[in-house]
Amino acid sequence: MRVAGPSGLAMLLKKASLVGAFFVGAIWQLSAQAFCPTPIDPLRVSVSQVVDGDTLRLKDGRSVRLIGINAPEIGRKGKTSEPFAEAARQRLQSLVKASRGEVGLVLGVESKDKYGRTLAHIYGRSGDNFEAQLLSEGLGYRVAVAPNVSLTDCQQQAERAARQLGAGVWRQTPVIPAAQVRQSGFALISGKVMGIDRNRGGVWIEIDDSLVVQVPARLQRNFPASFFEGLKGRTVEVRGWVLDRSRKGGLKAGQKRWLLPLTDPSMLEWVQR
Repeated sequence: MRVAGPSGLAMLLKKASLVGAFFVGAIWQLSAQAFCPTPIDPLRVSVSQVVDGDTLRLKDGRSVRLIGINAPEIGRKGKTSEPFAEAARQRLQSLVKASRGEVGLVLGVESKDKYGRTLAHIYGRSGDNFEAQLLSEGLGYRVAVAPNVSLTDCQQQAERAARQLGAGVWRQTPVIPAAQVRQSGFALISGKVMGIDRNRGGVWIEIDDSLVVQVPARLQRNFPASFFEGLKGRTVEVRGWVLDRSRKGGLKAGQKRWLLPLTDPSMLEWVQR
C-alpha cells in the first residue's frame, strides 16, 4: 500500500472530516507509522499509569518522558491546565490501552533527564510511534534536545501536518512576538535577528530588543557555520524554554532580560514572507 506524504496526508484528512471520525482515526494511525517507522525489536515494557501527555509510569517503577514532544501542562497545585493538556493525556491513555498496556521502548542516547526520568521513544503494538501520533494530532509541540535528536525530521513532519490543518494547539497560533514575552517557561517566539555575537559562552543571537537566543559552547559543534549565514536581519521563529535572567540578582548592563538556550538547529526556523 502506498503511504501518503505530509502534503497528501493533509488532503486525505480534509476528505476524512466528511466521512466520520472512524476514518480520521485510521488516517492518524497511518500517519504516525509513515512519519516515524518502528525500529527493530524495541524493548517491551508494561505501563501502569499515564501521567500527562508526554509522561508514562511503568510497572517497574520508572517514569518515562517521551522524547521529542512537549505536551501542554496539566494544572496542579491550584493552577489551571493549559489548553489541550487533558486531551493529550486522554489520547496517550487511549494509545496505551490500544496497545493492551504494553509498549515498545527505545532509550535515547541520553537516557535520563535532570529529574531522573527515563528518556525514550515509545511505540505501540501496531508499530505507531506515540510522539508522532500526538504531534500529528496537534496535542503537543515538537522539541529537539541534543543528543536525543534521531527522530527530529519525522517528528517535524508530523507536527507540520497538524499545523497545516490547524489541529489542537495550532487551532490558534501559539507563536508570540519577542516583545510580548512576559514569563519563563516553554514558548514559541517570533522576531527579527538584530545581531549575532560570539564569546566563550557560545553564540548569542539577539531577537528584536527583548530576547537573546544562546547556542551554548558545548553544543556549537551541532550547528554548522552555514546555520548563522544570512541570519542577521531575518525574521525567525524560535522555540524552547525561556529563562528570566532578572531573577538571578539583576541584569548586567546591556543584557536582555529573556534568555532562550537553543538545544538543536531545528528549534530555530526562518519565517517565509
